[in-house]
Amino acid sequence: MPIPKLISADSHVIEPPDIWTSRLPEKFRDRAPKQVRSEQGDQWQFPSSPPWPYGLNQCGGLPPEKYSVWIKWEDVRPEANQIPARTAGQEGAGVVAEVMYPSPRIVIAIHNEDKDPEYHLALIRAYNDWLSDYCSVDPDRFIGLALVPSGGDAKVAADELRRAMKLPGIKGAQINKYPTTGQRLHKDDDVLFQACVDTGAAVHIHVGLAQSESSMPKQAHEFVGAFTGCFRFYDPPIRMAEMIYTGLLDRFPTLQVVWAEVDVGWVGYLMEQLDDRISRQNPANRVQLKKKPSDYFRENFYYTVVKDAYGIRNRDMVGTERIMWSSDFPHATCDYPDYAGAIAHDFKGVPPDELALMLEGNAARLYGIGA
Repeated sequence: MPIPKLISADSHVIEPPDIWTSRLPEKFRDRAPKQVRSEQGDQWQFPSSPPWPYGLNQCGGLPPEKYSVWIKWEDVRPEANQIPARTAGQEGAGVVAEVMYPSPRIVIAIHNEDKDPEYHLALIRAYNDWLSDYCSVDPDRFIGLALVPSGGDAKVAADELRRAMKLPGIKGAQINKYPTTGQRLHKDDDVLFQACVDTGAAVHIHVGLAQSESSMPKQAHEFVGAFTGCFRFYDPPIRMAEMIYTGLLDRFPTLQVVWAEVDVGWVGYLMEQLDDRISRQNPANRVQLKKKPSDYFRENFYYTVVKDAYGIRNRDMVGTERIMWSSDFPHATCDYPDYAGAIAHDFKGVPPDELALMLEGNAARLYGIGA
C-alpha cells in the first residue's frame, strides 16, 4: 500500500525542566514547578501535586522491555525532545507535520493550581509562550495548541486565547476544564467559544477533561496489568452530548472540536443512539435543536485515530473527512518508526483518496498546513 505523506494530528512535547523556573513572574518564582532528582531519576514537582516520574512519556518506539517510568532529563531520547533529532526521525518515518499536545500529567497538575487564579494564569501563559518558542522554530512542521485557563472566569480564558493565537506557531486551543465551573458547560463560557470562532481556533479535548469523573473509570485502575488507554473514550460521549443538548453548537455553528486520542470505532453507535432517542421523545418535551444529533458529529467534530482498525473499517458512519491519523509520538502507543507498517494493517483496503484525507488532507485543511 503506497502511504501518502503523514500529518500526525496528535503528538506530544516533552517539557524541559526550566519552563516555569525561567518564565514565571518574580512574585511566583518560589512556587515554580520544577524537576527534582531522586536516586531513580527525575520527577516533576508542582505545589499542589505529589511528584511523578515521566519516563514513559518518551518511550514510544522502544521495545517494551525498555519501558521505564524513571529517567533523568539528560537521558531523554534526542528524537523525543530535541528538534533537529525529532525532525530527522519523523521525516524518516514519513511525517511532515505534528500537532503538539502537552504531557497529560503536566496538564492535570496545571489545573490542580486553578484555585489560585492569578498563579494558574501565570502557569498557562508561561507554557503557551514556551510552546510558541518551540513551534516557531519550524511552524509548518510543529502546530501548537494554546492551553486555556480555568479558575472561574471565562473572560480571562478568552483573553488568554486571543493573546496566544497571535503567537507564532499557535493554531488551536486545548480545553482541559471549562473556564467557569470546571466540569459543566456554563452559558458564561460562550465568551471563550466566541474567541475560538473569532480567531479560527478549533477546540481540542485530549482524552477527557482533567479531573472529570467520567474521564476514566476508577475500577479500570484496579485490574492487575490493565492498560487503561483502552478506556479513553469514556468522557467524550458525555461532552459531545453536553455540547449538543446545551445548544452550544447551535449558538456557534462553525465551531470545530477535535476529540484527540479516543479513536472512532464507538462514535457511529453513539450517533445512532442519540438520533433514535430524540426521535422517540414527546415533541412537546424535546430539546429544540436545529439539526439531528448526528449532524453535529459530521459537521462540528473531528476524531484522531491512533490504533483503530475497526473504526477505519466502519468509517462511513462518521465520514472520512472527519478522521485524522495520529502517531501519539513519543508515547507508548506509538508505532514509530514503522508507521507505514501499522497503517498498511489498520487502513487495509481503504481507497487512495480516502487514505490521503485521513493521513494528511484533513489535518492540513484544519490547521492550514501548506496553505
